[in-house]
Amino acid sequence: MLFTELELSEQLLQAVADQGYQTPTPIQAQAIPVILQGRDVLAGAQTGTGKTAGFTLPLLKILQDQPIPQKPRPLRVLILTPTRELAMQVFESVRTYGKHLPFIAEAIFGGVSINPQIQKMQRGVDIVVATPGRLLDLIQQKHVDLSHIEHFVLDEADRMLDMGFIRDIRKIITLLPAKRQNLLFSATYAPEISALAEQILHDPVEISVAKKNAAADTVTQLVYPIKREQKRDLLSFLIGNGNWQQVLVFVRTKHGADRLAKQLIKDGIRCAALHGDKSQGARVRALEDFKKGSITALIATDIAARGLDIDQLPHVVNFDLPQVAEDYVHRIGRTGRAGAEGQAISLVDQEEAYLLAAIEKLLKREIPQVADTGYEKVSLNLNAAKSKSPQNAKPAPRATTGRSSRPSVKSGSSRKPDTERKPVNRQRSGNR
Repeated sequence: MLFTELELSEQLLQAVADQGYQTPTPIQAQAIPVILQGRDVLAGAQTGTGKTAGFTLPLLKILQDQPIPQKPRPLRVLILTPTRELAMQVFESVRTYGKHLPFIAEAIFGGVSINPQIQKMQRGVDIVVATPGRLLDLIQQKHVDLSHIEHFVLDEADRMLDMGFIRDIRKIITLLPAKRQNLLFSATYAPEISALAEQILHDPVEISVAKKNAAADTVTQLVYPIKREQKRDLLSFLIGNGNWQQVLVFVRTKHGADRLAKQLIKDGIRCAALHGDKSQGARVRALEDFKKGSITALIATDIAARGLDIDQLPHVVNFDLPQVAEDYVHRIGRTGRAGAEGQAISLVDQEEAYLLAAIEKLLKREIPQVADTGYEKVSLNLNAAKSKSPQNAKPAPRATTGRSSRPSVKSGSSRKPDTERKPVNRQRSGNR
């Protein structure tokens, strides 16, 4: 199938061609015709499969077929995302594919001044891509009116639940018109997603182009059994010995990201840290430097697991395994995108063996372990540690309720969980 067979307008086809695309991905080929019919959609696909264009293109076509409203334009399309990075990515897609069309889009998220967003909303906007916290701020200040919404998109719904956004989502849904089109996209599935879908979707078409909770076949996955105190040295060795030019490294905590970045800089590796305590400007600069190759390693917490779209990213390293097994799929989904090959390496010590067991249970297969790292031969027996785990290889509980939800920490640990979200005062423009 070609994009020309999907009943898109000439302007949209020109924008697609400008990006060098001729053939839609499977999720695009299935979702675009259904969305154009006005149906509700529950869609699941691996990250990097083009699902953003899968809903952006048909929604732009639907708007194009309608008369342009009088000024100020009412807000007709609302797209909710869990993080600023994903909001910016979706917003850029809307601008890219809608560049030949007369529609106005705006991205709304915390961590930046609220005043420019207020001014743009007052002038009239057709499409808003938003994170829930800042959107509710603007709604409460009466700068956003959701009464004319015709199309509602919930992107990365599972991550929304993990981050404790369920109350915000329900509050926003109560402000939407009863008659609207609903599109729910998620890279992984959980029972909570099905429950949410039943609440907001009406007779949906379910689209799934990959196994649930599966990693892309283009990603080579390896486990390096290594003592925690040796992880930093092994990572420096892998980067230097392999002449890696671009690697995204995931750690569990913000403090850990800053510490590892400083250590790698001492090793002569150009790098930057990316996490929720960084200002929006610092996060944007770090991403831009990483994309253009000014830095080799980007050390990130799970805030970067969604929304990062980096062409041909060759390497992802799990310096710390995630507490929630599904997050592993999102992390390694930053490589091997759009059919390209990638490598995902996990540095695992014995104390993390139960997390590895949970990930392998989710993937329904074992991840190969490297016996000789080239740095030193491995003496750890992770398989034995898995069987001895008091957690019995169960993943940490998912956060499914309100804002107070926090990721679990391993039983017996004295360290408090490090989270990306902090309690905030709704009357202030916080870092949301």
